[in-house]
Amino acid sequence: MICRIWHGWTTRENAEAYRGVVLGRVIPGIEAMNIPGFRRIDLLSREVGDEVEFTTLMWFDALDDVRAFMGDDYAVSHVPAEARAVLARFDERAAHCSLLARRDQPYGG
Repeated sequence: MICRIWHGWTTRENAEAYRGVVLGRVIPGIEAMNIPGFRRIDLLSREVGDEVEFTTLMWFDALDDVRAFMGDDYAVSHVPAEARAVLARFDERAAHCSLLARRDQPYGG
């Protein structure tokens, strides 16, 4: 399994707008592409000083599935114009890591 990792940063004032764009349009647009081997997408955020950092984790079965999404230059960022408009900065290229282990834990509660 491959995890595509990408970061973008907004001002605190633009954080809700960015979140709305990503959850309302960007992710649904990716999901509508029906990419073979695309398993899920996670959106994380944290406040860092005066900014909010967003991290996107996209999970694929294999690197060829990432290529089906992005093409031969698969590390290039996928940042639509409406998302760029509210970001202060972002990774120009995504990182891709192989999942070596996933250890689910039993519910202890």
